[in-house]
Amino acid sequence: MQSSILLDNVTVEYAIYGLANRSIKKNILRIVSGKRFAQDVSDELTRVTALKNISLSIHDGERIGLIGSNGAGKTTLLRLMAGGLKPASGFIKRVGTTASLFDVSMGMNPEATGWDNISLRGLFLGLSVNQVRDRTDEIVEFCGLTPQQLSRPVRTYSSGMMMKLAFSISTSIHPEILLLDEWIGVGDAQFLEKAEKRMNSLVQGVRILVIASHHDQVVRSLCTKVAYLHQGELVAYGHTEEMLALYYEHMQV
Repeated sequence: MQSSILLDNVTVEYAIYGLANRSIKKNILRIVSGKRFAQDVSDELTRVTALKNISLSIHDGERIGLIGSNGAGKTTLLRLMAGGLKPASGFIKRVGTTASLFDVSMGMNPEATGWDNISLRGLFLGLSVNQVRDRTDEIVEFCGLTPQQLSRPVRTYSSGMMMKLAFSISTSIHPEILLLDEWIGVGDAQFLEKAEKRMNSLVQGVRILVIASHHDQVVRSLCTKVAYLHQGELVAYGHTEEMLALYYEHMQV
């Protein structure tokens, strides 16, 4: 079965309580008066539209870049595709096993050992217990940590050790659809070279890639098509060079 992602007129909203009452004036009045009148209305609901009427079809074999300024909705769209968000309206259908690498250390417990975190992060990524067991030796060899180091709590690791372990676990997966929020590169020069090769191998092995990035070089090298987002709306969707040119043209207006 071929992999695909279909979004039909999808809108995503966030509910924020009391947003309208957080003005400087009202905060000062509340402090000066000692009253709670501002809190009495703080339950007023404000809905923020993060994505509006997005329609997009992504097919097997495609490499899609998401571009746009900060706040354009790129990360929200990725989280929607990953299944972490539900649309307020519209329809989304995803076919294929999916992995999202938004934060390679997500799901890890600083109080647990490196060994335990291999299992925890692996299960968080959707691997079975047997799959985690089968890949443990590969993960350990790639990260370069010793058995003694892996027997210590992760909170005792340096930031470099932590990221090497997290990266090694996160990239041991073999999904059909891969969702990335920026290209991942970690560690010292020697490990960074290994990480680059690992990421390239991971990307080449998936059927669909969707990556949000601010770096033209990354988008050009990886993507066959680009979706240009602005303030939660899809401005245009097409070939990479055309979309990058359109984006920079709009930035100059």
